[in-house]
Amino acid sequence: MGGFFGVASKDDCIDDLFYGTDYHSHLGTKRGGLAVWNTNGFTRFIHNIENAQFRTKFEDDVPQLKGNTGIGVISDYEDQPLIIGSHLGTYAIVTVGVISNADELAQKAFGKKTTHFSEMSGGEINPTELVATLINQQETFEDGIRNVLESIEGSCSLLLATREGVYAARDKLGRTPVVIGAKPGARAATLETCAFENLDYEVHSYLGPGEIVRMTADGVEQLAPPGEKMQICGFLWVYYGYPASCYEDINVEAARNRCGALLAKNDDVDVDFVAGIPDSGTGHAIGYANAAGVPYGRPFVKYTPTWPRSFMPQNQDTRDLVAKMKLIPVRELIKGKRLLFCEDSIVRGTQLKDTIRRLYDSGAREVHMRPACPPLVYGCKFLNFSRSKSEMDLAARRAIAEIKGQAEEGLEEYACNGSEKYCRMLEKIRERLNLTSLKYQTLENLIEAIGLPREKVCTYCWNGAEE
Repeated sequence: MGGFFGVASKDDCIDDLFYGTDYHSHLGTKRGGLAVWNTNGFTRFIHNIENAQFRTKFEDDVPQLKGNTGIGVISDYEDQPLIIGSHLGTYAIVTVGVISNADELAQKAFGKKTTHFSEMSGGEINPTELVATLINQQETFEDGIRNVLESIEGSCSLLLATREGVYAARDKLGRTPVVIGAKPGARAATLETCAFENLDYEVHSYLGPGEIVRMTADGVEQLAPPGEKMQICGFLWVYYGYPASCYEDINVEAARNRCGALLAKNDDVDVDFVAGIPDSGTGHAIGYANAAGVPYGRPFVKYTPTWPRSFMPQNQDTRDLVAKMKLIPVRELIKGKRLLFCEDSIVRGTQLKDTIRRLYDSGAREVHMRPACPPLVYGCKFLNFSRSKSEMDLAARRAIAEIKGQAEEGLEEYACNGSEKYCRMLEKIRERLNLTSLKYQTLENLIEAIGLPREKVCTYCWNGAEE
């Protein structure tokens, strides 16, 4: 998905920028980058972070950076930030999101006969470069950013740094959060509010959908008001978001605790203890255990010093290896036990299947699974939340294909909790994973746990509703 952090400060901003960007490392997969403005212009560094942490890759660069204005990014796959020279002046830009109509927008730009794009290694256009082109078509940065938000299908939030300050914009439907922080002599913009806590920023405001502001060291100026319609990604509270962060002033860990409690409220299974698939299932499991009055335990311990998050590697075999190596079973807590696990979600199910097998190999008597969200029937087309190249990689879609074939029609019947077809799909998934029982969170209870009105939360991956 990616994340970003930007700073405008009266003093040198490098430490805030470096550590603030680093607090988004759980979101990114391939690239990290920093760009800083000083009187000599922009200085930029970009590194591959597939096999090493952001902090490790950039520690040697930090002493070479100096300035009062800067932006940083953890990126899904493209090189960022970009330094752009244009009639508007020189600026640096980072983006988060997915441009589903990129080819159409590029062709329109080519029609003006004044545009060219650098190809990335896969032959694709760098989406951030495309965003910059849309900005450069207008007479001001403000109008250019408006053009981006109105033209893009999918989602795009961005930070744009100039010598005067940092522009921040949240995508048109607010699918990703953008939060402004303040402390004496500095303002910052972030996706993850956990980046503020140890840098002494207080939350100044949560940008609304489509809202555009310009930050300077002295304050924040609103350039475009928020729209009324919001579709923030519900998966932020389920999995992607960091536990210490808040979106729309709703804390992630608290929402996960509520989610787990609602799972327990609607369950009657008899188990010896409850556990979470670490780390993202832990908050849900604590909520379940507290509500059910069942002991919480850790039959798997996560080894974090060298193993990254398992969704990061691009190769499936490597992802599976990472998933296995980072989780170490505690046999004394597994042998002969009836275990219930809370998991954030079941995407492909390949890593989870191996985890379950290892539990049985360690002597587990029963393994029950309680995912914290409904089955993923539709592939996300707004945020790159899954690295799957096809919806048929999804465990739910494979189960549906076994029942009805790969036809697209009729999927909504399988997404309807409690329906006959929903139950058949669950049984297929349960059998494939070799679980004693499988019961998903309902969409209604997930929305209740998050605490926002349903119409403000994007639920597309669960029920196919685009708005």
